[in-house]
Amino acid sequence: MRSPHRHPLLVPALLCAFAVLAARPTDAAEGSAGRRDDGGVSTQVLRLYEEAALATQRYEAGRQEAEAQRVRAQRLEELLGRERREIAVLHKDLGRIARAQYRDGGGLPLTAQIIFADDTAELMQGQHVFSRTTLAVDNAVEKSRRAEARLAADEAKAATARRSLERRSAELAALKQDIEQRLEEARGQLQGEADASVAAGACRGAVRLDQPQQPVEGTWVTPVATYELSAGFGSGGSRWASRHTGQDFAVPIGTPVRAVGAGRVVKVSCGGPFGIEIVIEHPDGYFTQYAHLAAVTVDQGEGVAPGQWIGQSGTTGNSTGPHLHFEARVTPETGSAVDPVPWLAARGVPIG
Repeated sequence: MRSPHRHPLLVPALLCAFAVLAARPTDAAEGSAGRRDDGGVSTQVLRLYEEAALATQRYEAGRQEAEAQRVRAQRLEELLGRERREIAVLHKDLGRIARAQYRDGGGLPLTAQIIFADDTAELMQGQHVFSRTTLAVDNAVEKSRRAEARLAADEAKAATARRSLERRSAELAALKQDIEQRLEEARGQLQGEADASVAAGACRGAVRLDQPQQPVEGTWVTPVATYELSAGFGSGGSRWASRHTGQDFAVPIGTPVRAVGAGRVVKVSCGGPFGIEIVIEHPDGYFTQYAHLAAVTVDQGEGVAPGQWIGQSGTTGNSTGPHLHFEARVTPETGSAVDPVPWLAARGVPIG
C-alpha cells in the first residue's frame, strides 16, 4: 500500500530548475556499452518536466486568480442585489410621491390654482408645497436613473469578468493538458528505448544531463526528491522469490534518481530482474542499489556526490509499474540487503 508521504522538497521547486546539456563525446572503451547516448529522449523528458512544472505553476496561479475573481464576482452580485432592491424602493417612492402630489393638487394647472385660491398666502403656501414635492420627485427620478445606469454598468462588468475567467481557465487547462500529453509520449519513448537495451542485454551508455545547482543538506539524501512509498523491505508477494529486498519509491518514468551519498559506481547493468540498475559503494563500506531505471547518467568507476543525478527512473526488468527500487547492502551483490528505511534514518534521512 502506498503511503501519502511527500518529501519536503517540492516538485515545482526542483523541476523548474531542470535544464539539459548535450551529450559529451567519449571514446569507444568508455561506458558499459562502449558508447554514449545523445540524450535526445532523456533531455526531452526533463525539458517537458520543466515545462510541466511551469505550466503547473501558471495553472495554480490562474486557479488562485480564478478563486479571487469568484470572490469578487460574488461581492459584485451582492452589490447588484442591493442596487436592485434600492431601485425597487425608489420606484415605490416615486409612486407614493406621485399619488400624494395628485391628492394635494399637484396636478392642477398653475392658472387654475390662482383663480380658485382664496388668498395670496394660501396660494404661496400651496406653491411652496408643490415646489418641494416637484423637487422631491425630480430628485427621486434622477436618483433612480443613476442607480439603473450603475446597475447596468455593474452587470456588464460582472459578465465581462465571468467570460474572462472562463476563457483564462480554459486556456490554462488546454496548455497543461498539451504538455502532459507530450510528456507522456516522451516517457513512453524513453521507456521503449530502455526496454530495447534490456532485451539486447547492453546498456546504451551514460546520458550526460546538466544538473542544476541545488544545495544539499547533510551528506545523505533520499534517492528521489519527491515520491510515494510503495512496497517496503521484507514484504511478501508473487513478484519476488522470497521477500522484497528493498524499498520502492513510486515516481513517474524519467524522474531524476540521485545518489544518496558520496561514493563510487561499481556496477551498471541492463539485464535480469532489476532491469537497468546501478550499484554504488560508499566510504562507510555499504552499497546502495538503484533499479528498474530507464536511463543512466554515470559510468562504472565514476565517483558521485550526494544528491548527484545518476539516472532516470523507469519500469525495466521485473516491474509492474514505474518506480525506483532502492536497496542498502553490505556487499555489492544481491542477497546482502538490509532494511533501507532505518539505514537512511541512521544517516539523518527519515522517510515513511
